Amino acid sequence: MRKSLIFAHRGANREAAENTRSAFDKALCHAIDGMETDVQLSRDEVAVLWHDRFLDKAGFPDKHVDDFDYAQLQAMNFAAHFSSGAEPEGIMSLKEFLDAYRKRCRLLLEIKNREWEYSFRHEIKVRETLEMAGAMHGGAIMVSSFNLASLVYAHRCAPQFPLVYNLEPEQTLDDARRALIEQPFLHGLCLPIASLDDAMVRLLRAHGKCIAVYTCNSDEEISKALGLGVDILISDVPQKALMMRDKYNASYSTVRGEPVEPPATHPEPFDNLRANGNIP
Repeated sequence: MRKSLIFAHRGANREAAENTRSAFDKALCHAIDGMETDVQLSRDEVAVLWHDRFLDKAGFPDKHVDDFDYAQLQAMNFAAHFSSGAEPEGIMSLKEFLDAYRKRCRLLLEIKNREWEYSFRHEIKVRETLEMAGAMHGGAIMVSSFNLASLVYAHRCAPQFPLVYNLEPEQTLDDARRALIEQPFLHGLCLPIASLDDAMVRLLRAHGKCIAVYTCNSDEEISKALGLGVDILISDVPQKALMMRDKYNASYSTVRGEPVEPPATHPEPFDNLRANGNIP
């Protein structure tokens, strides 16, 4: 059996406001393997961390991130929606995030593309993300997107960079098969947990691809992901996922008498990647 890596979804977003330094710091209080975050572009072309289409959580329900320059976004309070008593936090830039966390755990950077954006801004976002991440080995940093065209462009920019295609809930096994055949450069797929089944696992394993799943929060969802041996399990409750993984792995080793191995697509422990100089 392969050990699943546990990634905190937008940091520890049930302990602090998502995609803030507080959420990421709190996530690292648990023995997580990685963190997932979302990349958008400010009006003045700074890559920043924000998931939603609108800024209602920051008090601007009819505005987008790209309606404001980076300095204006920094001056907003992105923590107030979580708790009135939380310390104010402006938006975090991708550069700040990478500087703070790239040597502490694996990172999954989801590039958000919006339908109102010009295509050249999509490309700027991709280039900035890849340039800041730098050359990667062992999947220490991966880039994902629901927009396959953006990943194709990313592959042209950085052919060796691990790129993950996020599937929407309505996409099927045939959609996954088509993507893997037409875009063999893909490092893997990130699936909604409801779409994960034996057939999907067999397809991805046959192609030698990484299997990531989102967003596993209930006992049933976490158990399903662990039982099917996913490589990356993304959760809003990483501490629970870690406890369930450790219990599951211990039970498996006891019953089967076999060791739990690292994920096939990420076999080298993160500490080894750091020690070997594979993380810039």
